Amino acid sequence: MAEKRDYYEVLGVSKDASADELKKAYRKIAKENHPDLHPGDTACEERFKEANEAYEILSDEDKRKKYDQFGHAAFDPNQGFGGGGFGGFGGFGDIFGDIFGDIFGGGFGGQSRNPNAPRKGNDVRTNVTVKFEEAAFGTVKEVFISRVEQCTDCKGTGCAEGTTAEICPDCKGSGSVMTTQRTAFGVMQSPSTCQKCKGRGKIIHSPCKTCKGLGSVRRQHKEEVKIPAGIDDGQTISKRGGGDAGINGGPSGDLRVTVIVQPHAVFERDGASVMMEQDISYAQAVLGAEIEVPTIDGKVKLTIPEGTQTGSMFRLRGKGIPYLRGQGRGDQFISVRVAVPKNLTSNQKELLKQFAASMGEEHESKGIFGKKKK
Repeated sequence: MAEKRDYYEVLGVSKDASADELKKAYRKIAKENHPDLHPGDTACEERFKEANEAYEILSDEDKRKKYDQFGHAAFDPNQGFGGGGFGGFGGFGDIFGDIFGDIFGGGFGGQSRNPNAPRKGNDVRTNVTVKFEEAAFGTVKEVFISRVEQCTDCKGTGCAEGTTAEICPDCKGSGSVMTTQRTAFGVMQSPSTCQKCKGRGKIIHSPCKTCKGLGSVRRQHKEEVKIPAGIDDGQTISKRGGGDAGINGGPSGDLRVTVIVQPHAVFERDGASVMMEQDISYAQAVLGAEIEVPTIDGKVKLTIPEGTQTGSMFRLRGKGIPYLRGQGRGDQFISVRVAVPKNLTSNQKELLKQFAASMGEEHESKGIFGKKKK
C-alpha cells in the first residue's frame, strides 16, 4: 500500500495557510478532478478522494492541530491516539481542571468546586462530506467517532465488582485541603489539591480492571447524522447527547458535525441560488431557440429569445436550493455564452460573408504583413 502524501502537499498550500486558502485550493482541485467530468478516469477519481480526505482533516481546527503534531499517525486507530485528544476522563483535561478549579473555580475563602458534583461531558467534533445534491435535498450519513462512554462493567463507579470507594479522610470528599504558607504579609491559607486522593474526593482501593478506576472508557462509535435540506458548506449540525459521557451522572456532551459540500461539476452555489453557465450556438443566439438545461431536479426547457448576447442571465424560479429554515426554494440563474464556431467549411464562410455584407459590414482581414485581403 502506497504511503499517504502530506495533506498540505495534496492541496498545494503551505502549513500556515488560512482557512480561506485551504477551501479555495480544495475546491479548485475537486472541481478539476470531479468524477462527473472524467467518467472512468481512475487517476482523477483518486485525486478527488485524496483532496476530500485532506480537506476534511485540515478544515477542522482540532484535527489540524493533531495532524501538525503527529502526522497521519494521529488518525490511525492502531497508534492509540483515540481521536479524542486529551479532554476525556482521566486525561490531562481533568487534571488541569481539578488543579485550577481548586484555585480559581470555587471562589476564595476555601470553598472549592465539589469533585463529585455532576458535570457535563465534553463535546465531540467531526466532519462529514456530502455531495452537492445531498446538501440541497438532505440525506442521512454515518460518521465514525471516538468518544468517552461510561464503563459498563463498573457502571461508572471505577470500582471492581463488590467494592466501593472510600471517602478521602484528608479532604473529607471535597478534593482540596487548606494549606498554610508564611509570606511577607504574614501567614496565609489557601486551598490546594488533596494529594491523597489527587483531587477526586474518594479513594478506590480495588479499581475496575476494564476502566482502571476511571469509570469510563473510550470507544469507537458509529453515529447516524441527519443532514437537513439546504445545509451549506462549513455549517455545523449539533446532535444533543452524542458527545462524551457526563461525569458523576452529569449529562453527555453534544456531537458537532461540520458539513463539507463537494464542488459540483456544473453548478455553483450562492446562498439558496444555483448558478451555472450554458453554451449556446451562434445560430441559437441570433434566431432564438428552445434548449434543455440541467437543474438539480433534472433537465428542463429554457427559451432563448432572438438576439441573445453573451452574458445574458436567465432565471428559473424555484429551481434553487431549499431554504434551510423555512418553506420554499431559491432560484437557478443561467448565464449564457455564445460559442463562436470554429473550422468552418469554405461554403459556410462564404455564407457568413454574404450575411455580413447584407448587414452592411465590409469583411476584410489582414495578412501577416498587414496587407488587407478581401
